[in-house]
Amino acid sequence: MTMPNLIDFSRNRDTSVEHVDEETLRARCFLRDTLMEAEVEILVKLPDLNITEARGRIVRDERGIEVPLEDLGKAVGVRVGPGMAKILSGLIGEDFPCPQLIFMIEECCHGVILYFTKDELAQAPDDLEGARDFFAQMLRKSIRLYNRCAAFAPGSSITEGIEPPSAD
Repeated sequence: MTMPNLIDFSRNRDTSVEHVDEETLRARCFLRDTLMEAEVEILVKLPDLNITEARGRIVRDERGIEVPLEDLGKAVGVRVGPGMAKILSGLIGEDFPCPQLIFMIEECCHGVILYFTKDELAQAPDDLEGARDFFAQMLRKSIRLYNRCAAFAPGSSITEGIEPPSAD
């Protein structure tokens, strides 16, 4: 596969979570960048947080690679929680031709996790220093949040002094 000679590259990714009914959450991740536009959606059964449906759609891919979208369905049965990234990679395949879609399923799962922390987030102090300390403490308690959003990315004032999680 040849990559185009890029002078300019931009990427937008958006993840949303909504209640479908009392027992189901829907999480969607949209990606639009210079090379690709895609969407991934998972349905998660409550309260166990098991993925009951996973699908994807590629609107545009400048690289022109064949992607077996039906393989995303192998995520069905995975429980949202610790170890899911390794499990998803193993189930869908480490040689899956579009690892960005696997990452998008992970983003959906992290969106589900964050969905359940929104009440805690609302308790953050209004002052800048207090909010930074609040979120740094939150990150220390749940290190899996590291690098899951811009606020918890390396180089952020919130992540100062916090070791990134191991790649295991």
